[in-house]
Amino acid sequence: MPGHTENEIVVAAPLDLVWDMTNDLESWPELFSEYASVDILARDGNTTKFRLTMHPDENGTVWSWVSERTTDRAALQVKAHRVETGPFEYMNIRWDYAQVPGGTRMRWQQDFAMKPNAPVDDDWMTNNINRNTRTQMALIRDRIEQRDRDSRTAAVAP
Repeated sequence: MPGHTENEIVVAAPLDLVWDMTNDLESWPELFSEYASVDILARDGNTTKFRLTMHPDENGTVWSWVSERTTDRAALQVKAHRVETGPFEYMNIRWDYAQVPGGTRMRWQQDFAMKPNAPVDDDWMTNNINRNTRTQMALIRDRIEQRDRDSRTAAVAP
């Protein structure tokens, strides 16, 4: 059965800052703890094709794949999919943003299926993605909130 995850977090920062920081692909290695590098392969309007490379896992394996991501600022939505699917039959991702009391809500949804010969099944990957997404979202929230505090402090400094 295909996998589906949906996770969200509220970031106590303005929507523009959350949007800008989370959609600046080149800075993802500083925003996410799991990515070692991002290589931009092509841009066409609001669509970017890029290679993500992770830090080595506990076995020393470095995972890398190509994705394509399209931003829609007016709709406050991003849609992405893996071009190089690796162990996935498919992987589709949707990020939604909304201004809410206390800041900006960021929601990530992932729909996927593992290939029959993949080393793990859909249930295992669902649990893994949920666990990792919550960790990364909290880290991203903390980094964006720190940037917001720093910029407000700098704006009022004499």
